[in-house]
Amino acid sequence: MAYRATLGATTWTFDGLADLMAKASPLRSGDALAGIAATSAQHNVAAKMALADVPLKAFLSQALVPYETDEVTRLILDGHDLEAFAPVAALTVGGFRDWLLSELATPAALARLAPGLTPEMVAAVSKLMRNQDLILAASKCRVVTKFRNTIGLPGTMAVRLQPNHPTDDPAGVTASILDGLLYGCGDAVIGINPASDNLSVLGDLTRLMDDLIQRFEIPTQSCVLTHVTTAIQLIERGAPVDLVFQSIAGTEAANASFGVTLALLQEGLDAGRSLNRGTVGDNVMYFETGQGSALSAGAHHGVDQQTLEARAYGVARAYAPLLVNTVVGFIGPEYLYDGKQIIRAGLEDHFCGKLLGAPLGVDVCYTNHAEADQDDMDSLLTLLAAAGVTFIMGVPGADDVMLNYQSTSFHDALYVRELLGRQRAPEFEAWLQRSRIVGADGRLAPRAAGHPLLTAGTEAKMGAGA
Repeated sequence: MAYRATLGATTWTFDGLADLMAKASPLRSGDALAGIAATSAQHNVAAKMALADVPLKAFLSQALVPYETDEVTRLILDGHDLEAFAPVAALTVGGFRDWLLSELATPAALARLAPGLTPEMVAAVSKLMRNQDLILAASKCRVVTKFRNTIGLPGTMAVRLQPNHPTDDPAGVTASILDGLLYGCGDAVIGINPASDNLSVLGDLTRLMDDLIQRFEIPTQSCVLTHVTTAIQLIERGAPVDLVFQSIAGTEAANASFGVTLALLQEGLDAGRSLNRGTVGDNVMYFETGQGSALSAGAHHGVDQQTLEARAYGVARAYAPLLVNTVVGFIGPEYLYDGKQIIRAGLEDHFCGKLLGAPLGVDVCYTNHAEADQDDMDSLLTLLAAAGVTFIMGVPGADDVMLNYQSTSFHDALYVRELLGRQRAPEFEAWLQRSRIVGADGRLAPRAAGHPLLTAGTEAKMGAGA
């Protein structure tokens, strides 16, 4: 089906919903690289005009990626909740934007609506929204998940403590973990990107984190960010696995490039839950995504990268994850060229994920060859915090020495808490107070030389057999 819009003396024609969505997207280098972006600002505006008039129902009958050949499309359409969709079923994309910004879109109404929305619907409406619209609408979304603490409550922002080390050295990893805990970070997860895929090394890292959590009775969870099949093997070997991790994308072919299928994700979910390690909930999955992954895998089907990113959240929500985050600037300038594109993408991703009911966090980050700097990340971090982002990263000094990219630091989280009053997960906050790391006001307490965590840090290779 063709779509048309007239702008001045020119009538623009768009060859189907996928073409229309791509041309309506704000400019980004990945869509230009794929040859699907609008050719001018006028072309982009015409596409937005046409998209605004598309009925939301159209996305239920016109699949952007073929139903017959893509299991992600089948998951999205077969799982669609018509009853939940009913309140907005008569709206166009433009009308849906107006509804989201109205008083009708309360947190309760948005939570009820989430199962009735498809990723394509939320991606479409995001293309009509200014940055402030994305922030306001996302701030009204509440997605709460639980494992050993409660993530996503109103007024909170959690932090993943990311203690990566280029050689997986236990002493180096431990030092980073202790540093992060003493800055009040780690309520989302203590999550390591391992340099190795050796099962013995991964098992040691898993036990190291578990030993620390159990020894000091920390109400948080740990994760070694390895492939889901490796996590299943660790579980089978008796390793104390809390969360099962996997990178995912928005098409079957892109997921195949990661070596995963929907059936395998279900197997990972079942394996994680079989251990019953959660104390307040059983959300055991942790997913990471990023705009451009399908294009880099040659699996984008002519669909724009932001819509495919939203489809990845459609995958994630089917497995009741504790955490989902977009590593927004990590894939590089081929997909998000500069700070402006990264900021826009981060706000889009957060809005789309939360609207779909995913517990969306953002790795506010960039690679060193992108046209971006830490000032851009400060801006995005502040905007996301205002929008109610579920969690961010805490990396020592904001410079990941293993993955070699720039992210956010322990200090950046403290900035958000001071500026906007964002609290930690309540169980973790209470532990920090009991441990004299923070005071009753949530601010860091003076650090004494004899603090038990610091004493533990001097012990040889905690949890690694010393």
